[in-house]
Amino acid sequence: MDLARTEVAKPPTGPGRPKAPAGTGARGSRRTGSAARLGLMALPVAFFGVFFAYPVAAIVARGLKASGSWDLGRIGEVLGDSGIRHVLWFTTWQALVSTALTLLIALPGAYVFARFDFRGKDVLRAVVTVPFVLPTVVVGTAFLALVGRGGLFDELWGVRLDTTVWAILLAHVFFNYAVVVRTVGGLWSQLDLRQEEAARMLGASPLAAWRRVTLPALAPAVAAAALMVFLFTFTSFGVVQILGGPTFSTLEVEIYRQTSEIFDLPAAAVLTLVQFFAVGLILAVHAWTVRRRESALRLVDPSLTARRPRGAGQWALLGGVLVTVVVLILLPLGVLVERSLHAPGFGYYRALTQDDSGIFLVAPIEAVGNSLRYALAATGIALLVGGLAAAALTRRAGRLVRGFDALLMLPLGVSAVTVGFGFLIALDEPPLDLRSSWILVPLAQALVGVPFVVRIMLPVLRAVDERLREAAAVLGASPWRVWREVDLPMVRRALLVAAGFAFAVSLGEFGATVFIARADNPTLPVAVARLLGRPGDLNYGQAMALSTILMVVCAVALLVLERLRTDRTGEF
Repeated sequence: MDLARTEVAKPPTGPGRPKAPAGTGARGSRRTGSAARLGLMALPVAFFGVFFAYPVAAIVARGLKASGSWDLGRIGEVLGDSGIRHVLWFTTWQALVSTALTLLIALPGAYVFARFDFRGKDVLRAVVTVPFVLPTVVVGTAFLALVGRGGLFDELWGVRLDTTVWAILLAHVFFNYAVVVRTVGGLWSQLDLRQEEAARMLGASPLAAWRRVTLPALAPAVAAAALMVFLFTFTSFGVVQILGGPTFSTLEVEIYRQTSEIFDLPAAAVLTLVQFFAVGLILAVHAWTVRRRESALRLVDPSLTARRPRGAGQWALLGGVLVTVVVLILLPLGVLVERSLHAPGFGYYRALTQDDSGIFLVAPIEAVGNSLRYALAATGIALLVGGLAAAALTRRAGRLVRGFDALLMLPLGVSAVTVGFGFLIALDEPPLDLRSSWILVPLAQALVGVPFVVRIMLPVLRAVDERLREAAAVLGASPWRVWREVDLPMVRRALLVAAGFAFAVSLGEFGATVFIARADNPTLPVAVARLLGRPGDLNYGQAMALSTILMVVCAVALLVLERLRTDRTGEF
């Protein structure tokens, strides 16, 4: 359907025209739209209030409220420390540089996946997503094997990058490459090629046509991807802790250090508040800038826009992206696989099937089934909550909706350590005593998955011509029917992209899960981290083996989702 040319049929005029159904018309439509928006927001607001705001508030109150009264003087003491100010500065600038590098390296990949059709594309799409589900401690360990003492770079060229900022930046690009490729490429593949071709026919150069036609249409998706990358690098933990050594520390690392090593809960609470307000400010600015750029787009079937590369330039671009994927993604993953095979006869893999009462109450291999079950449950929760939230945000109106938009992204910017501790402190009394319930882990994972669902679905939902919804409402369709018959057919692709991302981040979530996953039901990231924390080659080899299994599980899951696309509507 050509959305740009769709016209809403005008109702007949004159004394004999039929009476509009009750609740229609401008005033009735506004009332109905407002009620529908509030109804869509109810579940997401309740979910975030109970499972995010309440636990975070509980841990902050525990740190700053001593003997029944608030000790706000501790805030000035913590922020006046020169070491803390250095941590704040490093956290900010490394996140900005990491985001810029990720966009620079990944945007060509987004274009290749969106516009080119080549053999092995489905497999390569799954491969670039695998790093995103790896626990950050595994990513840090993989890059340590590449650039650290005795690593590949040290052996070949005598170059060591560990304890330098370059190792941290490269690991962040590795981790977030898929965010840009999936988020930007998903929308790019649906943009009508004829708009850019029309600009070319009118005399515009290829660069000018892209800058004036395509780039403005992609701006919301690029901004959303940049925001997610910035938030992940701003709150980076495992990568900085392993590769930065004692020299570099982010807010997340400092919160962990203050909580688990120094046992200074008030200092950790202050840093959590700083991180919370900084992220809130960033999200407010993002919501304002993106809203000014959004407009209705002409969306088409992605199968109509993907073509085989033509000419030396396009083949060179495809080759460059392939080289980038091999060096940036496959090389670190290959190191993990190689380390897991050091023991003869798959010894590390066989050891995973044996009970180890030292750190687990079950065999480590059972973490695979646990992770899959938790991830599926978390994906369902994230799609339900995030889908409702995205539908509510589609109806642009008022400061309430803008504040709600920013609220949904806060879990990506608030310390996962704080959220994990908050779950233990806040959800320990009836009617919310969930400490012994299996649902606690999927709830924590869904908190991270919901923002991805919202940010992926929202640009496509807002690109749907509003006149189609208005016409359906005037004809008497309920808000649910409008969503089912107008929005859903056009956003199936985004829905599958969102489901894949929610599943992926649930598999790899570590920060909050490490505090609430039980010893008899560990997840893969928790099992890897605990094995890495124990000395000995056997434990290290088992950690590499579990990491390899996690990569394989993710790749297979993404390929299955890819094959399920019967109408070429899904990015996964």
